[in-house]
Amino acid sequence: MRLNTSNKKSSHGKKHMASNKNQHFVPRCYLRPFTHRGEGLAISLFNIDRRRYIKSAPVKNQCSRDYFYGEDLVIERWLQRFEGSYAAGLSEILRVGYELTDAHRDLLRNFCLLQYLRTEAASRRTVEMSVSIEKVVDSSSHFLRATIIEAVQIAMRAFHDARMSIDDLKVCLIRNRTSLPFVTSDDPAVMTNRWHQQDRRVRGVAPGLASSGALLMLPLSPEILCLAYDGDVYSVDHKNGWVEVKRESDIYAFNQHQFLNCGANIYFRDWTNLEHLCDAYDTASPLRPEARHRLNYAVFDRIEDGQKVFRAIDPVDAKQHENALIHTEAIYPRPDAWPQQISWRRGGAAYTNGTAGGYLRRAKVDAVGGEGYRRVRLL
Repeated sequence: MRLNTSNKKSSHGKKHMASNKNQHFVPRCYLRPFTHRGEGLAISLFNIDRRRYIKSAPVKNQCSRDYFYGEDLVIERWLQRFEGSYAAGLSEILRVGYELTDAHRDLLRNFCLLQYLRTEAASRRTVEMSVSIEKVVDSSSHFLRATIIEAVQIAMRAFHDARMSIDDLKVCLIRNRTSLPFVTSDDPAVMTNRWHQQDRRVRGVAPGLASSGALLMLPLSPEILCLAYDGDVYSVDHKNGWVEVKRESDIYAFNQHQFLNCGANIYFRDWTNLEHLCDAYDTASPLRPEARHRLNYAVFDRIEDGQKVFRAIDPVDAKQHENALIHTEAIYPRPDAWPQQISWRRGGAAYTNGTAGGYLRRAKVDAVGGEGYRRVRLL
């Protein structure tokens, strides 16, 4: 399903503008399993900024903005078709006795990626990063600054290329057999990397979608979570695509990623879980990073063996130099525990060519021919 970014409007464009004005960055079909009785009308939420709890918030007002994807409705209509495919697939996944198929693995993998790219929080991080660069380069110029709408449109257009970065990730479903439910949020698709957070060899290198150790997590309902993972680094024991979880500590570890990643709201179905949810958030909140990106700045220092050598300086002093390099580094939250279901693969490996590109998965290296890369054993 390709995204046509043409700005040409149909003859019925104005007629349908009002009905498509309220555009969701977390779709209602996704939130539905978390709503009261699964009816898709009302949902319980915990607003972390105001410490406010709402038992029955209208779903139609959640995670949406007027013309978030633009007034021409091109992206909005494309998303609606994609969401329709997801809703149909999810209805099958939620059936008793379902076994995960390859077609649904592809659907879930791509939906996780799309949801990761499309939220207001993700776009806001892009805007904040561009503003930081602008302040260093030239505070009187706004050519680098992106608006929220521009940022999300760029992300949507990048979706098809980004799909190739994750098409090798394995996918399984986590079934929650405890009394503690999965929760979700206004930024529910979480990209993280356990190996990058624990191996000294990758210090200072921010992981990306193609990096070794990549993980994508997306709760699908209070009872089911989708996990996409690097099979070269992790081992996840499953049967017919399902992983059974019977310890609440593991559910807490999955939920903690929602607490650390959310923009403002945590969503959940059962109001009786409010007290436990608040306690869990209070435990996790000190781990939330104050900023989600870091600006690294290096200035020309000298010529050595015919090569330019740069040295790192404080971005505050950046404007005093003309010959410089700017590197933006994403900052990912670090949980205090990981679910035991995500274990290390014996003989796990990553691949590197010694550059700032870091460590890549085998499939990504094979895709570029593998020249200059060497295999590194992880454990």
